[in-house]
Amino acid sequence: MNSKVAILTSGGDAPGMNACIRAIVLVCERAGHDIVGYLHGYNGLLSQEYMTLDSRQVHNLAQRGGTILHSARCRPFKTDESGKLAAANLTALGIDTLFVIGGDGSFRGAAHLGKFWQGQIIGLPGTIDNDINGTDATIGYFTAIETAVQSVDKVRDTADAFERVFLVEVMGRHAGFLGLNGAIASASDYVILPELFESEEKTLKDILTQLNERREQRGNVSYIIVLAENLWPGGIADLATRLESLTETEVRPVILGHVQRGGSPVSQDRLLALKLGAYAATLTGSAVSGVMIGEQHGKPVQVPLEDTWKQRKPLDDLSVDTMKLLMNNRYA
Repeated sequence: MNSKVAILTSGGDAPGMNACIRAIVLVCERAGHDIVGYLHGYNGLLSQEYMTLDSRQVHNLAQRGGTILHSARCRPFKTDESGKLAAANLTALGIDTLFVIGGDGSFRGAAHLGKFWQGQIIGLPGTIDNDINGTDATIGYFTAIETAVQSVDKVRDTADAFERVFLVEVMGRHAGFLGLNGAIASASDYVILPELFESEEKTLKDILTQLNERREQRGNVSYIIVLAENLWPGGIADLATRLESLTETEVRPVILGHVQRGGSPVSQDRLLALKLGAYAATLTGSAVSGVMIGEQHGKPVQVPLEDTWKQRKPLDDLSVDTMKLLMNNRYA
């Protein structure tokens, strides 16, 4: 049976969202479904702002960063009134299935919508933070790691030239996946993560001890610290000031910020987005609803939306062990 399908991208944009849109459109079009894309996330759903999608709109889209549907945050969507309005708009447009590409907040919004709308709702994990429980990786995560690594590599050049200490703040919201794997891949000297952070005093003591050991072994060397955002109580500037006082060395803070969200998605993100989008599209019109389509051990999985945020996703044990062995961080 032919259906009418809608897609929206919500929350922080992530490289690979366009590839996911492309996969859904191509599979749904081949199955005879009509497709629309809501613009600006849930805001477009509330204002009934949408565009028709077909294979022409998604031609050569897999390699483009960002999202052609644009994205936004929509705080009013938390209210019952907004949920009812969104449901009425979907019904008025004759939508049978809604695909939501986004992260934690987007899935909460989708679950909220499900209280007022009886149509099919399927989520797809699109966030650079990789903090969605139930999937090994999220769309955009691999590209963000690559961006962070390239940035730290460039910082390392100037750090070596001046034998300075550099602080590099990476994104990740309240999770340490980007910080951990970005630090390992860039051969950084120390990393500060929310999952392993104990106290300011202990962290400063560990850094000072390790830096002094390095200097005793090799002389005055460069030293790179990766810091996860939203973690240090006084912010990166406070940490830099305190380290300068302790080490008697120039400490330069670098905030990578939103550059990590941009750029053409790397192959891993394109493959993940295309696989998840194509699989999700095959579920159109089925009884499957209120779930996120993720990937575990190379296979697609259906995870209830509520489960994606109720339990905190743990860091990979092997990556943590690797970090401890290579950086000699005193977390054990």
